[in-house]
Amino acid sequence: MTEYLQLPLPVPSPASGPGTGSTEGKKHSITDFTISIPGSKIRTNTNITATTQHSIPRWNTLEFRLYALVFVVVVPMMIWIPIKLSLPSHPNYWNYEHRLSEGWFGYKVDNSDAQYRSFRSNLLPLLTLSSIYLILSHLFSRLTSPSPQQRVKFIVGFSISMIILLHGFSSIKILLILSLNYYISKLPLHGGLKKFWPAVLIVLNMGVLFVNERNDGYKFGELHAALGTLDNWSGLLPRWHISFNITMMRMVSFGVDYLWREQNANQEVPTEYRKRVNISLPSEDYNYINYLAYCLYPPLYIAGPIITFNDFIWQIRNPTSISTKSKISYGIRFLFSILTMESVLHTMYVVAIKDTKAWQGDSPAEMSMIGFWNLVVVWLKLLIPWRFFRLWALLDGMDPPENMIRCVANNYSTLGFWRSWHRSYNLWVVRYIYIPVGGSKNTILATALVFTFVALWHDLSFKLLAWGWLVSLFILPELSARKVFKESKYGQQWHYRHLCAIGGVFNILLMMSANLVGFVLGLEGMKVLLVELTSTISGWVFMIFASCCLFVAVQVMFEYREEERRGGIDRRC
Repeated sequence: MTEYLQLPLPVPSPASGPGTGSTEGKKHSITDFTISIPGSKIRTNTNITATTQHSIPRWNTLEFRLYALVFVVVVPMMIWIPIKLSLPSHPNYWNYEHRLSEGWFGYKVDNSDAQYRSFRSNLLPLLTLSSIYLILSHLFSRLTSPSPQQRVKFIVGFSISMIILLHGFSSIKILLILSLNYYISKLPLHGGLKKFWPAVLIVLNMGVLFVNERNDGYKFGELHAALGTLDNWSGLLPRWHISFNITMMRMVSFGVDYLWREQNANQEVPTEYRKRVNISLPSEDYNYINYLAYCLYPPLYIAGPIITFNDFIWQIRNPTSISTKSKISYGIRFLFSILTMESVLHTMYVVAIKDTKAWQGDSPAEMSMIGFWNLVVVWLKLLIPWRFFRLWALLDGMDPPENMIRCVANNYSTLGFWRSWHRSYNLWVVRYIYIPVGGSKNTILATALVFTFVALWHDLSFKLLAWGWLVSLFILPELSARKVFKESKYGQQWHYRHLCAIGGVFNILLMMSANLVGFVLGLEGMKVLLVELTSTISGWVFMIFASCCLFVAVQVMFEYREEERRGGIDRRC
């Protein structure tokens, strides 16, 4: 798995002239704003030298003071433009006003994104459910001092009660699918089929997602008229199949981890994340009750983050130590994320503008900011639920991977971006798809297969399939540049950092284009934006200005990562 995660980023050489470990005695730094992840501490066998770790900071140089001036001028402009477009005095306001709702303190709120609206509206029920679970879980642990197997039985008991509450009689369908996958995964395999079994499991489970969607989650009444009454009680979340793609990934993880198990599993109890993922469990732990507990674990059931079967059971057997300080810090991050989202939705109505195409007469700069802030909203609407569910798991003593490491605006590498965006999903894809099909030895094919899977897994639509292929295509320039402009050969030359920054600008433009197609504007909307940017003089002037600003931003991103390395941290993204 490390062969993909440790690809060197095109980071410039150091100037001439905290991971998960202990932070005692560590001075606070600007890089503390980025969340710590397991394994981010620089290891002695990496190519990051002591010189890099002790490089001279550039923050106080004339170059970076000029960059700071650019930030002081440009960032407020980027904030003001969407606010101005959202004022009632703007000519286009009344084209999208009907999509706004009443908000806080007399403001309107752009609550038109269906995905985030669902989470926002159900936050109180989710808080109630999580509180009930955590209270019962802690009482059970304190009063009974349960063994790992007793703990698993408690999780299964609560999980089945929860899915009945959420999905009603549709919980029967979920349990049937889970049971069928369990028995298929445990089939004895011989010969060449064993080599291709991971692919078979993935294809079968993708087929289940397709059939689920095609049949709208199935109806009991279609089996027999007498069963139609069962469809009348479908729980709080009737469309169970919408979020089943997360469960599907757990089903595959169990099957492949079972396939890859070692007959004489190492008796070492792993504590580090990578070891928990890669070290096989004793064969008897790949059983049905553990499988159900894993697939239906309440904090992670609805939306993840995704944790592998091996990791989950190792943590049940040997709970990880999560400090109270870490939990409080993570809770503060979650609350700050919600406040940020609420501020954006109450002052920038970019989702409603995008949905109603209310950009008539807007300048290229204004249209670009509509696109940019829509991407910020996409990032926040995913970040907030994932952090809620991960916080729930942390409070229960389970440490799943963090899904979002960096801010969406703090990425210049295409590969680094996909490592830090939905990270638990990326780790799953690397383990179960990327490496089995060749990894870095077969980069182009592996990347194309990965992003085709990612697109189809998200939604069986041409828009996301186009997005997946665009991303695969847009990764190629960075891979090519790394081979041509190797840091080992050119890293000490003064112009290398600036050449890398130009490449970073190109990467950012490509990443924004792909994500605008996949998650914001679609192909047609993206065509409109490109026409506006390239068919007028003002469009070209803005593109040149924006590229210069991105160049400055990339230089700051480089130095931010150098600051991390000076603190002994390498997040590899």
